[in-house]
Amino acid sequence: MLAGISADPKGDTTPMALKNVYAKAAQTVGKGLTSARLLPATVPPRDARLRHWAFTLPRVHDVRAMNELDMPWWTYRAISYVDAWLSARPHPIRAFEYGSGASTAYLRRRVDEIHSVENHQGFADFIAPMLAEAGEVDLTVREGVPSQHPVIGSHKPGYENQDFADYVAVIDEVGGLFDLIVIDGRAREACLERAVPHLADDGIIVFDNTHRARYKEAIAKSGLHERRMFGLTPTLPYPDQTSILTKD
Repeated sequence: MLAGISADPKGDTTPMALKNVYAKAAQTVGKGLTSARLLPATVPPRDARLRHWAFTLPRVHDVRAMNELDMPWWTYRAISYVDAWLSARPHPIRAFEYGSGASTAYLRRRVDEIHSVENHQGFADFIAPMLAEAGEVDLTVREGVPSQHPVIGSHKPGYENQDFADYVAVIDEVGGLFDLIVIDGRAREACLERAVPHLADDGIIVFDNTHRARYKEAIAKSGLHERRMFGLTPTLPYPDQTSILTKD
């Protein structure tokens, strides 16, 4: 885009416009509620989940705000699970991520090595200063290649005529095993298939928005064990689902 980049810099045309309208409305309402002291002026503790969630709602689709909160866009249950898992994990910890953003900075503060691939050059430029503050991140930009017959396509509106084979293959280029892999970008079914051989035997995959039917099917075919973390997600006015996938 990049008008309205702070609201939804990776969005497509009509959905993007609707999200921007909602985001601006939520931000305006949030400021009013904060001024009226109906919302707290400072962030509540995360374990006060409803209060914390209400605090985040005016920050919808705002990657900078999520970075300041030190939170990824996963469900609260998934965030708590990953927090505990990382705290117990021996270092060094190696991570790979399909889809960059607030989660990249969140992970960088907790792991020793992180590689992230992003499909949107404008968004990568936008978050680069934020990631630099968090620490060294290996960020690769691999945009979709225009194609009427993509080898690996995306169901995301606006991306139908793009081939994401190069994007999916970045994990092979980096190589090796990873303790933690995040799947939260384009062509997620293909990303999961490519990620499994790179997952350490006792590692985890964090797969977001797994309520979607095509993701359920891909997970069922993967042979991995799934823990579904359904519930509230920071900034979102509706519940969502993030899954933790393991080899056990």
